Amino acid sequence: MIGFALIKNFNIRDLPGNPILSYPTDKSITRYLVGCTIFGLGWALSGACPGPMVVNIGYGFFAMAIVFLFGIIGTFLYGYFKEKLPH
Repeated sequence: MIGFALIKNFNIRDLPGNPILSYPTDKSITRYLVGCTIFGLGWALSGACPGPMVVNIGYGFFAMAIVFLFGIIGTFLYGYFKEKLPH
């Protein structure tokens, strides 16, 4: 929140000059618990965060390629369903 406070106080704009806006979100704990659980399980089961996944592939641990592939698929699915998700 400190970063957005600076953006708001100094009237910082994006590159085309549009104001940067923030809208209040639903504060329900359920959405955070579900999201954090999915993210945490993926991270724990793979044993690596996204940066080291690529490094491990480079070192020859090709099983990380499967984890990386599913990370890409998950990112694509989020982008596809983003408008339908409760943000």
